[in-house]
Amino acid sequence: MGSKADEISEVIDNLRRSIKAINEYSKNAEKETGLTGPQLWAIKIAAKSAPIKVSDLAHQMYLHPATVVGILDRLEAKGLVQRTRSLKDRRVVEINLTAQGRIVVGQAPEVAQGMLVQGLEALSRETLSHVSEGMREIVRILGAEAFPPQLLFSQEVNLPLNPTAES
Repeated sequence: MGSKADEISEVIDNLRRSIKAINEYSKNAEKETGLTGPQLWAIKIAAKSAPIKVSDLAHQMYLHPATVVGILDRLEAKGLVQRTRSLKDRRVVEINLTAQGRIVVGQAPEVAQGMLVQGLEALSRETLSHVSEGMREIVRILGAEAFPPQLLFSQEVNLPLNPTAES
């Protein structure tokens, strides 16, 4: 095991690498598709699971449904997804890709958020707990506990429209 200075250097360098990787994936996705990382991630999940309920999409993205609705609004305005009422339960809204959305997904690069979620889901509970504890400590060190959890390289914030509402 190295010195404390070596450990600190490794943590800082790994944060730099992680931020760089996420930024590069996001810039590449936006350049190739015209979509933000969260938008591309949403349509990639929808492509695998369509028709998909908004709540299920939010669950798979680890986001509040209100945040996902905003993403879907922008995707729908671009003609990439369509929302329809479920034939089984008219209260349920389902998401499907349009033909244009399927083309975009077929040509789209990897999405950092999706890679990160897949990697975290693959970790053992113990390892995930260590990662989570380390991230909480970094947030504490930076005094960032009160910052809303903004989506990676996006202006979207992962909060419900009504902060007292349960999701």
